[in-house]
Amino acid sequence: MTALRRATILKLASAAYEMGLQVMNGIVQQAPDGRWHIGSHDLGEWLRQHEGEELVLVLSSLADERPVETRTCRTCGRDYTDLECPYCRANRIRLRGHA
Repeated sequence: MTALRRATILKLASAAYEMGLQVMNGIVQQAPDGRWHIGSHDLGEWLRQHEGEELVLVLSSLADERPVETRTCRTCGRDYTDLECPYCRANRIRLRGHA
């Protein structure tokens, strides 16, 4: 996997974690008793806790070799490969007085 793609995936996970969302990271394994685990997390137990809820599940393999797509910002016109335009993000933070 390219370092850029791996970094982008981990940044997405970090953003979700900062929002207070549950994030699991680890190797997917099936235990001898048939239960599925992601790292040390019991996936079946997690799904039972959220039974009946509408969820969004984002899965990504860190072994994925697809290149990261370059996008063009609709606001400033710059090309970027991050989750959002870093130039516009920095300006939003600056203008809101957070930096």
